[in-house]
Amino acid sequence: MCSSAWGSSSSSSGPCWTGPRTAAPPEALSCSALFGHGIIRAGRPRQGASGLFHRQGRRRLRPEPGRKVATAVLERLTKLFDSNEKELRRLRPLVQAINALEPEVSKLSDGELQAKTGEFRQRLDQGATLDDLLPEAFAVVREAARRVLGMRPYDVQLMGGIVLHQGRIAEMKTGEGKTLVATLPVYLNALTGRGVHVVTVNDYLARRDAEWMGAIYRFLGLSVGTIVHGLDLAERRQAYACDITYGTNNEFGFDYLRDNMVLHQEQMVQRGLVYAIVDEVDSILIDEARTPLIISGPGEASPEWYYRFAQLVPRLKRDEDYTVDEKARTVALTEAGVAKVEKELGIENLFDDVNWELAHYLNQALKAHTLFKRDRDYVVKDGEVIIVDEFTGRLMFGRRYSDGLHQAIEAKERVKIQQESQTLASITFQNYFRMYEKLAGMTGTAKTEEEEFMKIYGMDVVVIPTNAPMIRKDYPDVVYKTEKAKFEAVVEEIVEMHKLGRPVLVGTVSIEKSERLSAMLKRRGVPHQVLNAKYHEKEAEIVAQAGRLGAVTIATNMAGRGTDIMLGGNPDFLTRQEMRRQGYPPEVIAQAAEKGPVHDPEVAKARQVYQEIYQRMKEETDKEHDQVVALGGLHVIGTERHESRRIDNQLRGRAGRQGDPGSSRFFVALEDDLMRLFGSERITALMERLGWEDDQPIEHAQVSRALENAQKKVEARNFEIRKQVLEYDDVLNQQREIIYEQRRKVLTGENLEPTILQFIADLVTRLVDSYAPEKVHPEEWDLKALEERYLELFNRRVRVPEGLLESEDRAEIIERLTEEAQAAYRKRVEQLGEPVIRELERLLLLRMVDLKWIDHLRNMDDLREGIGLRALGQRHPLIEYRREAYAMFQQMVEAIQEDTVSYLFKVEPVAQPQPGRRLGNRPAAWERARAERPPLAVLGGGGPAPEGRMRGPAALQPAGAQGGPQAGVVQPRRVTKVGRNDPCPCGSGKKYKKCHGAPGRAAEG
Repeated sequence: MCSSAWGSSSSSSGPCWTGPRTAAPPEALSCSALFGHGIIRAGRPRQGASGLFHRQGRRRLRPEPGRKVATAVLERLTKLFDSNEKELRRLRPLVQAINALEPEVSKLSDGELQAKTGEFRQRLDQGATLDDLLPEAFAVVREAARRVLGMRPYDVQLMGGIVLHQGRIAEMKTGEGKTLVATLPVYLNALTGRGVHVVTVNDYLARRDAEWMGAIYRFLGLSVGTIVHGLDLAERRQAYACDITYGTNNEFGFDYLRDNMVLHQEQMVQRGLVYAIVDEVDSILIDEARTPLIISGPGEASPEWYYRFAQLVPRLKRDEDYTVDEKARTVALTEAGVAKVEKELGIENLFDDVNWELAHYLNQALKAHTLFKRDRDYVVKDGEVIIVDEFTGRLMFGRRYSDGLHQAIEAKERVKIQQESQTLASITFQNYFRMYEKLAGMTGTAKTEEEEFMKIYGMDVVVIPTNAPMIRKDYPDVVYKTEKAKFEAVVEEIVEMHKLGRPVLVGTVSIEKSERLSAMLKRRGVPHQVLNAKYHEKEAEIVAQAGRLGAVTIATNMAGRGTDIMLGGNPDFLTRQEMRRQGYPPEVIAQAAEKGPVHDPEVAKARQVYQEIYQRMKEETDKEHDQVVALGGLHVIGTERHESRRIDNQLRGRAGRQGDPGSSRFFVALEDDLMRLFGSERITALMERLGWEDDQPIEHAQVSRALENAQKKVEARNFEIRKQVLEYDDVLNQQREIIYEQRRKVLTGENLEPTILQFIADLVTRLVDSYAPEKVHPEEWDLKALEERYLELFNRRVRVPEGLLESEDRAEIIERLTEEAQAAYRKRVEQLGEPVIRELERLLLLRMVDLKWIDHLRNMDDLREGIGLRALGQRHPLIEYRREAYAMFQQMVEAIQEDTVSYLFKVEPVAQPQPGRRLGNRPAAWERARAERPPLAVLGGGGPAPEGRMRGPAALQPAGAQGGPQAGVVQPRRVTKVGRNDPCPCGSGKKYKKCHGAPGRAAEG
């Protein structure tokens, strides 16, 4: 169950002013703006340096002196009662205590400073708490950072570190040093030796931060590991065994799922989920909250129908044959459309039971053609359809839409259709991260989502003040009637800024629009760089140069990029780049950049080279920095408002880092998706009434309100969707926790004899309940069928006591049959020997849990898909889902018990060496292989059953309503081939392909 704290949201959107763009600072306009001025018409921006700040036909507004004083008083009062300010006041005594220790700590030698780690651990063993150690530990880390990296955390960074240690979210603006802040609570919590996880959004940042900040941890005697894609099992175990582990949210989540699919304890990699700090916490815990992590295996659907419907759908007419609701992202056939499809396919009724799969193929094809656009939602690269992350613009390799949607898009784009997949294990980020004993996060933008963080994760947000005052100017939005006019205005502004020499960062919402803008700039002769999902291999390099004199950078979306834009350029990055060009390996460059003692002559030489190059680069970038600052700093242009205010704030936040000057402005068109779908009707009608021309911008309070209201509508809708996903997933999550907990007990070698004896007792009781129900008269009991089924279940290794079935006492029948079956089990133990039977029980139970859990996940997906229709019958879908999910879970548990006991009485060990349980050193092989089991030959009706090594996939793909790519294959070795349509050897009466042949079937398909 979700045990989150509930709290009120206190989202603050900065002052909204509606006056014209003038040279007066925004705060000077805010008082007058409260009264709302009339619409101010304007012509095209005039050329020249003042084009950004003055527009023709606009008059200045002068604030009233009395109002200015009133505003200052109001700000004082607001600050006095502000809850965030109260939190900061609570933190200041701790900061003062850390500062008081600085003179003493700075006098320690390197050896004495390093010895502090052992001292702290000893004090923890003697009963001290982490809170007791906090001031000293933070002071030690600060000094170590100064000595090793030449960086001393500021007081505001200490505040951020305290907030993270407390299990809360620290909102820190871009450039305020979040990466360094994390070292403070990470070191403190790593002292326990239980492991700390630092979660980043991509492999590049995980490697960079572990390498960069790892110098501090290693200096203080702590070990650091990195979890990235492509590591083998042994490397992962080693990384998790470290005191501190850096990695991506995907890798941590998938390792958790894989750990709950192994058959041997030594194949597990994670130690436990104790404390995690999530970088870009809003991106991972909110933007990706609807995206489950899915480990999947191959399914059996044929690609034929996807190609067929990809050809059929373009012949259907929008609004005549089908309707599209872009706001809800749904598509539906009309009656005319249904008739046309039925005629094309030569069927009588598309929605007959026999045709339901065709209706599914058609629906996915319609979605693929109408709701998903190339170069916006996905790209086609090397013959594959790759999803584009809507929040960051990154290519999401390895992720696939589920439920056949990805295949429908592949058919639409005429690329090879990859096989559909079957879910083997899944979990959402919401439920994965809620399992940590303590969870903290940091980001530049979280306050607007505080309510969601509080309700779902029980974490509040503390806004940490900037070290230097923020002096960035955020100009009002400019709204144009058409997208064409908007882009022309954007290009004009870029040209003006470029003439001045100011660096410009332009944010776009899609690859298509970034390339359109790039083409327009090329025609104007403006040199620029494009940073989008197609070229993100060059991402860090482009971002590092984005603050240089005259640089123009177009970015699909700057959220989560993780690299600061430093005015004049980043000397450290430029130095590393130059050393790479000279042939130095990455690990040597990393050590050369450190400030600590060095013993390796090669590293010492490299450090000398690094320092020489760095000095040269620093002189160059410092000179440029001063020039850029004099020109006004980085100018950020947003070409469209995002659905979330938070993403817009992230783009704005790229300018004005660490007290640098900067400015930002958003250009909006009424044709933009946000305005078109959520709120432009009144504005459009107003512009039409006034005869507004396409190339004339509009600025008005009503426009600003409409934009903000549109964003709030979308944010509220998305929050509701995420909340609903969580409500449904919580049901499955409770079941997952039970199954994984029981599975782990089996895996760690718990004696299973009591469990098996209980299974037998439960099985006999259910058997008697089925054939001799309590509320049915004994004359109507089917005792003959009871006897046959009893003998069949226990492979005729039991006998029915003579005369027992003539009894009318149910309790006696249950007791005697149970005793007989348990006695047969004990004989089985004697026959096979204690070590063999224990391993056999463990492997059988694990295997049955895995098989039944996979089936259960598929059944739960089917239940979830259709449960919404219960509302038509005046039933609450969630309540119905919970009720039926519980019944299905009970059935699964009973099936696990029955099949485990049944197989235990049937299997015979084969005199054949057990397959090796190698930890392995081939990443791909480990990714594919989930588990290995010893060969078993099954005795009993129907002939021998499959035996050998079973491999399940671990190929990885998170997806929202998104499923996964295939990964791995199941290749059972068999004693004798059992046909797919033959009766299953287990005696269930089902066909082999529908029973224990299901995994084999998945592999063959």
